[in-house]
Amino acid sequence: MKLLAFRLFLMVVAAGLSACASTGDVPRPETPNPVMYDARYDAVTDEPFIVPAVNMRQFDPEFRRRIVDDPTGEQPGTLVVDPEKRFLYLVMDDGKAMRYGVGVGRAGMEWSGTATVAYKREWPTWTPTQDMIRRDPETYQKWADGMDGGPMNPLGARALYLFEDGKDTLYRIHGTNEPWSIGKAMSSGCIRMMNQDVMDLYRRVPDGSKVVVLPTGEEKSVARNTTTQTRWRGLDSGA
Repeated sequence: MKLLAFRLFLMVVAAGLSACASTGDVPRPETPNPVMYDARYDAVTDEPFIVPAVNMRQFDPEFRRRIVDDPTGEQPGTLVVDPEKRFLYLVMDDGKAMRYGVGVGRAGMEWSGTATVAYKREWPTWTPTQDMIRRDPETYQKWADGMDGGPMNPLGARALYLFEDGKDTLYRIHGTNEPWSIGKAMSSGCIRMMNQDVMDLYRRVPDGSKVVVLPTGEEKSVARNTTTQTRWRGLDSGA
């Protein structure tokens, strides 16, 4: 009788332990870390100047170059810049677009409109504006005649120059020697891209291509109170 009672006791304990185990949280697989290596952003060594590899930990993976569904509705070959979301799109066939992450300077946030790529330059010269020279002659006067292209030039490895009706808008899409700034709003410049990305864009976009720069929230509010909705403004960085 005692043996039977002991066996029943063991069965109850086992059942209790089994119940505890079954009600525990099911282990979940760990969320994989984003891949920190991307061969597209390796160092480029076959240029007049070496383009350093990009440290992929310095910015969000969403700002890497990728093909996405086209959100713009523009014709293939059109460039669309969304300063607010920090993306630039090159519209492709079949409803797709190449999307690039960008950094946006003050001038890039203040202007919106439609232009064309008048010309492009490899390792472009950078010239500060007269306003910049007046504000800080000690820093900028020495570059009044232009800074030659190179690894320290703020325009980076490539630049696209935007014109409207044959006139220079002073708005640029260009590289940067500060890849960590991609995805951020900066105090100066227009639309900056990682050098590896602007080099890729340079190869894909011919002179004469259409460029649409979307308005930011600030510009939308201004547009509601003015009849002139397209305003070209000088580039603060001289880019």
